[in-house]
Amino acid sequence: MTSLESKIGRMLAAGFDGLEAPDYLLEWVRTGRIGTVILFARNIESPEQVARLTRSLHEAALVSGDPLLICVDQEGGTVARMREAHGFTESPGAMALGTADDETLAENVSQVMARELRTVGVNWNLAPAIDVTHDIRNPTTGTRSLGTNPARVSALAAAQVRGFQRGGVLCSAKHFPGLGNTPTDTHYALAVIDGSVDYLWEHDLIPFRAVIDGGIESIMMTHVQFTALDAQYPSTLSPALIGGLLRDDLRFDGLVVTDCMEMKAVADLYDAGELAVLSALAGIDVVLFSHTRTLQEAAFDGMLKAAREGRLPLAHIDDANARVLALKTRYAIDPAALTLENVRNVIRHPDHLAVMAQAARAGCTLVRDDPALRPLPSGLRIGVVEFVPVYESAAQDGSGTAFGQFLAAQRPQTAFLPLVAQHTDDAKRAHARAFAHDHDLIVIVTRNAHLSPVQAEIALDLIGTASQSIAVCLRNPFDADVLTGADAILCTCGDSAPSLAAAVDALMGKFTPSGRLPVPLVTEFNL
Repeated sequence: MTSLESKIGRMLAAGFDGLEAPDYLLEWVRTGRIGTVILFARNIESPEQVARLTRSLHEAALVSGDPLLICVDQEGGTVARMREAHGFTESPGAMALGTADDETLAENVSQVMARELRTVGVNWNLAPAIDVTHDIRNPTTGTRSLGTNPARVSALAAAQVRGFQRGGVLCSAKHFPGLGNTPTDTHYALAVIDGSVDYLWEHDLIPFRAVIDGGIESIMMTHVQFTALDAQYPSTLSPALIGGLLRDDLRFDGLVVTDCMEMKAVADLYDAGELAVLSALAGIDVVLFSHTRTLQEAAFDGMLKAAREGRLPLAHIDDANARVLALKTRYAIDPAALTLENVRNVIRHPDHLAVMAQAARAGCTLVRDDPALRPLPSGLRIGVVEFVPVYESAAQDGSGTAFGQFLAAQRPQTAFLPLVAQHTDDAKRAHARAFAHDHDLIVIVTRNAHLSPVQAEIALDLIGTASQSIAVCLRNPFDADVLTGADAILCTCGDSAPSLAAAVDALMGKFTPSGRLPVPLVTEFNL
């Protein structure tokens, strides 16, 4: 007979720091104190290392008698823990797939991702994100969204689910019941939406209905409070949202998991133990604490105490356990299968790379074209000004960035100037202006300039200074509405490695982008 402690453990997911599982975590797995482990980039060095790590965890789980679930956020695009730099096949993100609008392609992309995950011992992907875009100020969704049209989001989301499941990986649609209609980042604060229930049914819930009808086995709740449905609790803690809307109205009987309970949207409301208890009472099956050992211990202790005192009914625990155990069994991984030979035969297989390259090209759009500028004219002095994230700011030469490396490989005579918008003082602005003035053509590479007034101001200044300019919008395509003075505007809907390569190939005239953005722009297409 399974102990109460092990039943509580099946309902908890925990993360850790480092490239090897710490002794305490291995002991938790062996004794059934946790049922799921989550990995982040901090746990990833190479495919071989990940396979060794997960093998140690799956072997520890053999002692407990339960197979182990190991999960990761591998959506593709902006949110992906395993990247080309680690030796994996990168994928373009959701909005690129929305631009391609090809269900077969979306399914193939997800199947490739699943194959690589399972090969290194990961059997649960916390993807796809199927939030419908509403608010272009939303700092969380962006290119993680398939678009604004619920019907097309639904079809593509269902295709992604088929791909993940065909690849042998449990997947979780997120963020129920919808994260796209708020400008608030739930990592930092509680998002509150006061919209009507009818609007929710007519927009955000349509993709969730589609994936439920398609047989998805897990859904992740978001830390957004929908006041029309629950004036007290955010969705993660809401019986009305989980037991009512998701279970009763949408008739979903699969596994429900929380978003990370260390996010400030909920962590500022209750302590870890109370969060775990409230989520379980609301109908959650797996409670996720991604980072902190003390909070993970508090969650376990809080749930165990509530169960012993009768506050957390055994029936709730048993229902959750039944769902968790069914999926643990269905997606179990034999540790003996996690071999270096399998890793080397599967990861970055040429067929995988080809699928991602095809998807990245199909995800590119020319909002404005000037045929005289593509391919980049060989006789012109061309300079690239790239707005880079802070984590790439160490590159002293723009060719040191990933985009710069791709372009320099095909056009080595190109000059590069990287800028971190928030670190660009008056002297650096003057230098950038002189750089633009001294070249015949400037390629301005932006990342979410529509959300960064400083980046937008500098980019517009450079467009006004340059004789000719091409804008390459690497993340949200809404940058095209900001950079309207550019002679040509290319959107990639993401800056993962395949999308960067596709952008360079488009600039070099190797293909003509033909995707259609799945979100509206003010700027008119004028191809």
